[in-house]
Amino acid sequence: MASKFKIPHTFTIVFFIVVACAILTWVVPGGEFERDAAGNVVEGTYHQVESQPQTWQVFTAFFAGFKKAADIIVFILMIGGAFWILNETNAVTRGIYSFLDFTQKLQRFKPFEKMGVNNLVIILIILLFSAFGAIFGMSEETLAFVAIFVPLAISMGYDSVTGVLMCYVAAHVGFAGALFNPFTIGIAQGLSGLQPFSGLGYRLICWLLLTLIAIIFTLWYAHRVKRHPEKSIMHEADSYWRDKVLQQQEQEHRRSNYATWIVFGLVSALLLFLSIRFPFTDITLGGHKSHLLVFPIVAVLFTVWGVFAARRSAQSYIMSLLFLTIVMLVIGVLGYGWYVKEIAALFFAMGIAAGFAYGLRFDKIIRQFLEGCKDMLNAALIVGMAGGIIIILQEGHIVDTLLYGSSTAVANSGKEGALGGIYLIQNLLNLIIPSGSAKAALTIPMMAEFSDLIGISRQTNVLAFQFGDGFTNMITPTSGVLIGVLGIARIPYAKWAKFIFPFILFLIIVGFLLLLPTIYLPLDGF
Repeated sequence: MASKFKIPHTFTIVFFIVVACAILTWVVPGGEFERDAAGNVVEGTYHQVESQPQTWQVFTAFFAGFKKAADIIVFILMIGGAFWILNETNAVTRGIYSFLDFTQKLQRFKPFEKMGVNNLVIILIILLFSAFGAIFGMSEETLAFVAIFVPLAISMGYDSVTGVLMCYVAAHVGFAGALFNPFTIGIAQGLSGLQPFSGLGYRLICWLLLTLIAIIFTLWYAHRVKRHPEKSIMHEADSYWRDKVLQQQEQEHRRSNYATWIVFGLVSALLLFLSIRFPFTDITLGGHKSHLLVFPIVAVLFTVWGVFAARRSAQSYIMSLLFLTIVMLVIGVLGYGWYVKEIAALFFAMGIAAGFAYGLRFDKIIRQFLEGCKDMLNAALIVGMAGGIIIILQEGHIVDTLLYGSSTAVANSGKEGALGGIYLIQNLLNLIIPSGSAKAALTIPMMAEFSDLIGISRQTNVLAFQFGDGFTNMITPTSGVLIGVLGIARIPYAKWAKFIFPFILFLIIVGFLLLLPTIYLPLDGF
């Protein structure tokens, strides 16, 4: 009897992708565009260069990949360590079950009973994260939330995939339907010579439709898994999460102690200092800057809430620390331009504060942090290995050749055909260049002039870039964020790719249909 096919390990898949890219460097001729001081492609400057076939560089690419993705790798390790400390306190599980108890009480009201409280929870979470992706380009930040929403989904009777759909996929659907995303729309429109964030009306329609599709898909899958758990692609593997949630549920509710109140006093004092030092914060949202009393408001709300939480239990206060961390993350990103370094430091500080508030000794906190790093090591290593894919293509000097050949191939295919070609190129390029800002700098200057030649508006070209940059983010193995998310959720890449591919394909088709009205209708900004 033939043995059942076994899905290869993610390391195996990534390694063979690197090898395939190395083989391409022997087949595809080397080529480069000239670039200006800002790194933008200079139109009409493509020229062939000496080919650089990759051989033993397959192995050095991993080292270079680790260097290239060092910030994401360290971020994953620090997030893993921080949440391992948090898990030791049992605060997240207690918070989840308190939340679920509250939602079950809402079932007594007929409107909630008809809608289903769990459905409402999923809808609200997806709307929130999709808005984050659309407004300020949330992507790497989702790594920090996977460790929260996967246990929540498990506790609600779903699976780890549902937890990833609720935050990571929601954020990237919003990323694709960007409203004010400075990393995609902002850069692409600037390089195209368009008014910043113009064409908002039609993009809003696109975002609403794409978010609705994400909500329907997630609700359908969650309902299917709840009715038939065995149909989940992670049914057996999720035993890790189910056992973890059950184990933490059985732990005792710890009363507040003197350490809880000391931490409360220190955090409140820190917020008071920030309120005095930075009374006003410039929050930039969608190109609009608001001068707001952010820290004073946060300090007052947290102090009042913290008193009630600390009086209830140590876990309740630790949950208030977690919510404060999320609020500080949003303030840091929108007001102070934080990236993974600052966010990692924020969660690291939260983990230490949570450990002290629970009454753990510092040595115990550090040991838990190291255990968390060890638990995330597999995910971090895969991110580094995946970084080797783009290194091979760049060192082989074939990235620009692929771009030039693709754009030339669609030059004489009519408006619809050319638009479809541009859109396809953006989707395919995103498989090897997952950075939206880097791909904008590489493609937009050339594509903007190309769209002028074929009679397509530059705004349409930007929208094609926006969709192409967003959808395939959720499946490309070169995305350190995706690989990190799957590592934290313990979902093998092969299983994820098989599951999400039909959804991505559907989104790509919808994206093309949304592009067509821009060449037929007199839309504002197009």
